[in-house]
Amino acid sequence: MGDAEAAAIRAARDDWVNEHLDTYLTSGGTRGHIMDVSAVGGRAMTTHCLIKCVGRKSETVYVRPLIYGNFGGEIVVVASKGGADTHPGWYLNILASKTIGVQIATQAFEATWREPKGEERHQVWAYMAHLYPPYLTYQQSTNRQIPLVMLTPARPIDIFSAEG
Repeated sequence: MGDAEAAAIRAARDDWVNEHLDTYLTSGGTRGHIMDVSAVGGRAMTTHCLIKCVGRKSETVYVRPLIYGNFGGEIVVVASKGGADTHPGWYLNILASKTIGVQIATQAFEATWREPKGEERHQVWAYMAHLYPPYLTYQQSTNRQIPLVMLTPARPIDIFSAEG
């Protein structure tokens, strides 16, 4: 697929993503947690979280909705960027930070993060690809290994808001 095709996919979905984010934020998490993504090859009952990170260069606060899974008690998100040849900005931003903000439905927390390795990574990847099958196509379309990020809640924080 490459960067150009992945960029086209992202552009086509930008309106949906922005609407999804707005719904999640303005409802305080009562809407937007579970979404039907079957139209794009996913499942009807797909769980989404919000992540909040600070730009490593700009120091701007970013909030992004992402599909997540729960694997062995840890929250898992996938840095797929639709199969682009470069990592998503949020992933590069968390590499520069020890913690990340996460909101799941109406609960938010600061979390530590790590990347699974070896056999654990293989198992987590299979689990996430089961939750959202397009991840398999994304991986086939790029030479980079799509990162998996495992999150462990550290402390509760205020839910995210559209104003913040």
